[in-house]
Amino acid sequence: MTMVRQTRQRAAVIEVLQASRAHPDAAWIHAQVRAKLPSVSLGTVYRTLDALVRDGVVVTIERAGQATRYDYRHDGQDHHHAVCRSCGTIFDVKAEAKPLIPAAALPAGFQVTDVRLEFMGLCTGCQQPSVKH
Repeated sequence: MTMVRQTRQRAAVIEVLQASRAHPDAAWIHAQVRAKLPSVSLGTVYRTLDALVRDGVVVTIERAGQATRYDYRHDGQDHHHAVCRSCGTIFDVKAEAKPLIPAAALPAGFQVTDVRLEFMGLCTGCQQPSVKH
């Protein structure tokens, strides 16, 4: 694993991600970084995020038709995500243990280095009250 070269722009992106628990997209991160470094470009933010993802410092949360969201790996603890299909809110779910991986289902010789689970559903704010008959 190569380490990302530390620049003011990269430090600012990391600082924004560390302060956020909202799983922001690149445009939001860019706006926050620009408040501190007005000359930083959106391209610089994207390149920085790509490097941080390659380094394993940040993970992506991707859904078809929506902007990629970014999650800083807070305090080194693994966690999964619960995603509301209605409002798009992403919640952290503590990972108590690594899930069992069905080795027979994986390609021969495949070495697992990371496991991410996403639980899809509706948050309490988006659930419709039950209709009683």
